[in-house]
Amino acid sequence: MGIGTSIFLIAAGAILTFALNANVGGVDLDVVGWILMAAGVLGLIMTTLVWGRRRTVVTTAEQPVEYRRVEERRDVAPPL
Repeated sequence: MGIGTSIFLIAAGAILTFALNANVGGVDLDVVGWILMAAGVLGLIMTTLVWGRRRTVVTTAEQPVEYRRVEERRDVAPPL
């Protein structure tokens, strides 16, 4: 779940819980709102943890670079 989806779930849950006063047969919209907000917060925490792990820098010990000496020959004429 991404950050955008988590924020959407939190907003939809808050609307259902705090702004809507409707009665639906057999469904308590306040409870549904709280569940959506909890799922959004949990998704936001999980997304943050996953993205935090991806950004860790891993360094490896590399072999030293081998340097080679290159000499330019001036006694050969360039091609025409």
